Amino acid sequence: MGSSSGNSSGSSQILNSGSEEDLMDQRKRKRMQSNRESAKRSRMRKQKHLDELTAKSAQIQKENSQLLTSINITTQNYMNIEAENSVIRARITELSQRLQSLNEIIATAAGGGGATTNNWAEESFMNSPWNLMYFSQQPIVASSPGAFNY
Repeated sequence: MGSSSGNSSGSSQILNSGSEEDLMDQRKRKRMQSNRESAKRSRMRKQKHLDELTAKSAQIQKENSQLLTSINITTQNYMNIEAENSVIRARITELSQRLQSLNEIIATAAGGGGATTNNWAEESFMNSPWNLMYFSQQPIVASSPGAFNY
């Protein structure tokens, strides 16, 4: 009997040892499965983050492109207005010089106190309504033709 009890105790130890190994294998498999799932979740988070960054990059590039287009349009408009201003400044200078010349002619005609024949003819020419119409109808040519074509 003693021997059967020893055998029983020994086989129970072997059964316990086999059961512990099975339990350890089960835990190991469970831990490996858990690690796989954790790694999968980590890869999914990384992929999601990468997708978000890619979308954000595309959005920023689109905004950048729109801003560059807007800047180019604004720059072109600015250059067009500067060209128009330059033409207008040149025209102002030209008209100022013409006005000054006309004022000098008027001053010369009005200021000449001598009653010579030539002086009288000039005064008569300047005071004639027909000649004044001639002066007012002369075309004024801008220095840059076609600058105001839209």
